[in-house]
Amino acid sequence: MKYVTLNNGVQMPMLGLGTWDLRGEEGKQAIINALDVGYRLIDTAKMYGNEDIVGQAIVESGITRSEIFITTKLNSSCLGYSQAKKGIEQSLKELQTDYIDLLLIHEPYVKSLDMYKAMKEAYQQKKVRAIGISNFQGQHYDYFIQNCGMIPAVHQIESHVYHSQLKFKQRMEKDSVQMESWASFTEGRKDIFHEPLLMEIANKYHKSVAQIALAYLIQNGIVVIPKTIHKERMIENMDVFDIVLSQDDMYRIQTLDLGQSLFHWYD
Repeated sequence: MKYVTLNNGVQMPMLGLGTWDLRGEEGKQAIINALDVGYRLIDTAKMYGNEDIVGQAIVESGITRSEIFITTKLNSSCLGYSQAKKGIEQSLKELQTDYIDLLLIHEPYVKSLDMYKAMKEAYQQKKVRAIGISNFQGQHYDYFIQNCGMIPAVHQIESHVYHSQLKFKQRMEKDSVQMESWASFTEGRKDIFHEPLLMEIANKYHKSVAQIALAYLIQNGIVVIPKTIHKERMIENMDVFDIVLSQDDMYRIQTLDLGQSLFHWYD
């Protein structure tokens, strides 16, 4: 596993498990399987309604808590300072932990700055090791950065070969904000696994298309959290850190970029 050092010195794994639609016993077992094969970053959110199974899976895995990096996100149920404070305490309880490694605001809200005030307090109280944002674009990102009082450690946004957002990443780098990708495989919006160019490059490196898609993001310095319930896919997704794509192949993959969201999240 490779790690990236955030702007406050905290180390974050560059690859983790996304859990957005994991539910119930099957979902819990998928998280346990991921931890068993070596995942150490688990990404959840209040919006997903599964913080409880994430907490249960981590406890049942038997892995020391300090070895696992937990990310969760506050949503519209936490609008405002006091609501965010309550939301943080609820997340700690659901996750069965004394601290959250990374806490994000799930999307731009009218009261994002009030929510962030509660997050900064939780950070100072060591209930949270790092704080950040998700899905802030354009003027929302600019306004937040200018007024937040503490630069986010991480910004999680849609990023994949068809919409890598590398130009936006350059802006984040100037702000010392680490970029993290959601939808690394497009969540079915594009048939990425049969993309001819990626198939050609995968054959060249004796890897799968999924591995090449992840390696492209990681080589660009982007943290990835692909979601899967299949243990063999988890193992495959983990086996990407020996891939070094040539500059020519990186450029060729970049030609797939459509320059627009596949999800209309930001409309």
